[in-house]
Amino acid sequence: MDKRASTKTRTGDTYDRLRADILGGHWRPGDRLKFALLSERYEVSIGVIREVLSRLAEQGLVRAEPQLGFRVTPISATDLEDLTAVRVDIEGLALRYSIDRGDLDWEARLVAAHHALDRTQRIDPEDPTRLSDEWAAAHARFHDKLLSGCGSPRLHAIARSVRDAAELYRRWSVPLGEEKTPRDVEAEHREILEATIDRDADRAVAALTKHISITTRLILE
Repeated sequence: MDKRASTKTRTGDTYDRLRADILGGHWRPGDRLKFALLSERYEVSIGVIREVLSRLAEQGLVRAEPQLGFRVTPISATDLEDLTAVRVDIEGLALRYSIDRGDLDWEARLVAAHHALDRTQRIDPEDPTRLSDEWAAAHARFHDKLLSGCGSPRLHAIARSVRDAAELYRRWSVPLGEEKTPRDVEAEHREILEATIDRDADRAVAALTKHISITTRLILE
């Protein structure tokens, strides 16, 4: 393996580890991410840390602050409400396009993604206040496949970007909200899937909007 490939591998591994630590609660919303500390913890150069933080900033999981470096994106009611409104609009449009344009192969991939999600344990067995990493990955794949039939790579990319920005809130919705207000997430996903497969755009978008909005309501309450 040449030096360039080795650096790329280290960057990818560090990105995966830091992202998992942020979403897993090791680094909490608002925590400052110091280059030296991260370099020591993840055993990579400061240059690798800088590149990883830049990638995470593009996803909305960390925030760059002039003269101060990076911090984990703070949780804010105002930002969450704005993000939710944007997601409802963008993802709703992409879903309507997918229902109108998606072929049978898209439909089959969506059903397969839902099957995997439905068979994956949602709560981390070692920490019942956290979502499991396996479920979070399956959840992301289901929602990605849902919108992947839209026929517009640019729209799909925008929808994926706003979903990534919502990931921090989504992961924190369990300890912040669901302990007091349980929800039937499996039923929410089935409702979205069934309406989509039936090619009922209005019903599918309404179900998706409800699904997105419940997380926001739980956190704000």
